[in-house]
Amino acid sequence: MPGSDVVYLRYVALGDSQTEGLGDGDESAGLRGFADRLAEQLARIEPGLHYANLAVRGRVAAQIHAEQLAPALALKPDLATVVAGVNDLLRPRFDAGEVAAHLETMFAALTAQGVHVATITIPDPARISPLARPLVPRVTALNQHIRQAARRHGVTVAETALHPVAGDARLWSTDRLHASTLGHQRIAAALAHALHLPGSDDTWTHPLPPALRSTGRQATAAELRWAAGFLGPWLVRRLRGRSSGDGRTAKRPHLLPVRAEGSLPPGAEVH
Repeated sequence: MPGSDVVYLRYVALGDSQTEGLGDGDESAGLRGFADRLAEQLARIEPGLHYANLAVRGRVAAQIHAEQLAPALALKPDLATVVAGVNDLLRPRFDAGEVAAHLETMFAALTAQGVHVATITIPDPARISPLARPLVPRVTALNQHIRQAARRHGVTVAETALHPVAGDARLWSTDRLHASTLGHQRIAAALAHALHLPGSDDTWTHPLPPALRSTGRQATAAELRWAAGFLGPWLVRRLRGRSSGDGRTAKRPHLLPVRAEGSLPPGAEVH
């Protein structure tokens, strides 16, 4: 287990849209996300940190394994985050064991190279949207596989699934699939705490101040708007065999320096 004296110099993030940063920023101003935020916290500890983000939206675990593992290994990181599986949960033919096998292969390959790996568990989707209740058994099964694989390979797990605040709607964007800016802040803080980074603590688990309660009619209307605005278009893409990540590549494929004050400037690639 890492301690406060551990210094990371090369951080690589593997994953899908959550790691890419959807829900935190926008396409014109740029996406930020928990991986960028974690990199900035790491850079406050070690100003020489270099960071790459290989994530691409829409990718399932098999694609992340096939497309991102080899480039990640080639970058020779000392820290990597691997967050995958949510897109698999939404597929009709979901197999928790198969998804976990791809995650475990990535865990094994990275840790065998001496990389410290961190991941997260997936919060209960029914607490975010009642319409997602059928996904709960899938999430429970996948989280159990993630924990078991992590134990076998010494992977650090930020247990975001265990804390009620993860179901607070304010931590999620309007599509209910991606964390909001506040949600990405909490994920980054959860990973920092799990990694025992200096200055981290458990405040990410604390509940938000009470929110105004919606009436039953307002809640129903919100569910209908979500289904029409996000669930429907998502289903149409699936039926057409399309993905939000079609034609996209990683936003930060090379190890570049990070400024701790919050911007991720371009810079010389590290070889």
